[in-house]
Amino acid sequence: MGKRYYCDYCDRSFQDNMHNRKKHLNGVQHHRAKKAWYDFFRDAAAVLCDEQTKKPCRKFLQKGICDFGPNCRFSHMSEEDLYNLKRQVEDERQRKEDFVDRLMPRRSVEEWLSRREKKKQTALSSKGDLKNKEDSEEVQEESDVPPQLLSIRDLPPSLLPPPPGGWKVSVNTEWG
Repeated sequence: MGKRYYCDYCDRSFQDNMHNRKKHLNGVQHHRAKKAWYDFFRDAAAVLCDEQTKKPCRKFLQKGICDFGPNCRFSHMSEEDLYNLKRQVEDERQRKEDFVDRLMPRRSVEEWLSRREKKKQTALSSKGDLKNKEDSEEVQEESDVPPQLLSIRDLPPSLLPPPPGGWKVSVNTEWG
């Protein structure tokens, strides 16, 4: 049978010799699969920047499908998708900013209060109504979670900080 070469990007294998490998590695399908693989790990801010510079794809808007798929030079994102992506980028920026704030333990109280007021104002301007104002005041409280835990992704629920406003407790009087 001989040696076989397996391409992780394309998820296929073929007989391994210089001609076949060179042909595969220079092929269009391999380049597309490799680009799709690396695009999967791109930063949301980079994706947003690229999508905002592109014009909307006419064919995708009319028919809901485009022959070029992810290789299309036009944008396949709707206004709602772009808005959600903007929110995601803003949330990531805010989390990073909060993380940096927690790493600076020797800041003054006045500086902390001014940052807290800024955060409240941005939260209030984005939400709007009175009910959300009360909720946003509870959200602004900082937790005493060590910064080492915040840098770890996918923490188990027992190690996550409590949600803003505390845990929801439902009283159930029926037993059994």
